[in-house]
Amino acid sequence: MHALLNGRRAAAAALTAALLVPLSACGGNGADDTKKDDAAASAPASAAAKAANLTVLAASSLTDVFKTAGAAYEKSHPGTKVTFSFAGSQELAAQVKQGSPADALVTADTKTMDGLRADTGDATVIAKNRLVIAAGKGNPFKIDELKDLADSKIKVVLAAPEVPVGRYGKQILDAQKIEVKPVSQEPNVRAVLSKVELGEADAGLVYKTDSAKSGDKVVTVDIPDDQNAVASYPAAALKQSKNAEAAAAFVAWLSTPEAQKILQDAGFQKP
Repeated sequence: MHALLNGRRAAAAALTAALLVPLSACGGNGADDTKKDDAAASAPASAAAKAANLTVLAASSLTDVFKTAGAAYEKSHPGTKVTFSFAGSQELAAQVKQGSPADALVTADTKTMDGLRADTGDATVIAKNRLVIAAGKGNPFKIDELKDLADSKIKVVLAAPEVPVGRYGKQILDAQKIEVKPVSQEPNVRAVLSKVELGEADAGLVYKTDSAKSGDKVVTVDIPDDQNAVASYPAAALKQSKNAEAAAAFVAWLSTPEAQKILQDAGFQKP
């Protein structure tokens, strides 16, 4: 009788062990599996947080240098893509007020940025610039100072007064009591420079950095500091941005040594 009971107990124990083995094999180490599950769940969210597609509204005079800066930023911030939209600062301000989707803004003057305080975070000046006279190829009219622009024989093109470079130009001409009758008033500095490059105008007032990019298409005539104006470039994240953290990070990066070197190598002055 005892032998029969012992046999039944042994068989039950063996059956229980057999059932537990596959369950244990399927379950594995509970703590490790929990960690793996948590990691798997958090991986997509982490990747999404790092990736950002930023749209930056920037003044026309930043066109060339920001293409270089954007490439450098993307290289040091994997997963982030920066797309720029360049135009006159007054056009950019209109886009912001109309609610155009964008993440950050960089203008060529503080006045335009100050008018958007309700739409931006804190602004930081990231660079400065100065005006020069861009004369036609070979400078046939021998322009060498501001007062030469008053000559009625010279076709002068300026930016419109609501454009920062146009406002700066008017400021320095008025200060020297020089009356210039432009053949046209353009929506941004690149349009002014293009007119001179194409021979449609004999001279124009542009930023030093823009004129330098034209090579021998124009002759750059410097304007003395005491007759010149300093253009400041403030940058700010936009409150309407859907990538607030990434937008703020890009704006902050513009003041780093890496970004400042790119700007200054392009001829911009320290902020």
